[in-house]
Amino acid sequence: MKRSSSHRLVSHGRIAAAGCIVLLMLVAGVWSSWNTAHHVVLSKGREHGTMTVTGCGETACAGSYVPDRDSPQRARVTIVKSVAAEKGDRFPVVVKPGTGEVVRTGTAGFLHAWVPFGGALLLSALLIAGGLRMPRAAWGTAAAGAALLTATFLAL
Repeated sequence: MKRSSSHRLVSHGRIAAAGCIVLLMLVAGVWSSWNTAHHVVLSKGREHGTMTVTGCGETACAGSYVPDRDSPQRARVTIVKSVAAEKGDRFPVVVKPGTGEVVRTGTAGFLHAWVPFGGALLLSALLIAGGLRMPRAAWGTAAAGAALLTATFLAL
């Protein structure tokens, strides 16, 4: 049976719309992750040290900071509250330039910074499967997102 031109137009429109939404979701995930990840990935020349959590509030945890050899001393630093930060925890950090806020470094910090991108991968897999009708690509995208989130959970 031959398809009508209107049916083909609707089909191509659906594919284009779903592709644009998938692309938008993935770009938003990378953008959101890069806000924190660039401090971890491009940490050369920044202040490095170790943070010991002394207490947590609603949105942030605060603690003492012991700098590495070339970093200046700071009395207190803060980090965005995470399920993995509890009183007494110690972990390596890098200081955001011009602030007293730190970001966790190392493998756990790297993976934690990319959590929004992992969520975007999982959500976009649904659109890839349903909107673009590409089940193999959707399974691969979902597996990559799930692997990133699982690795982050295990690392923290």
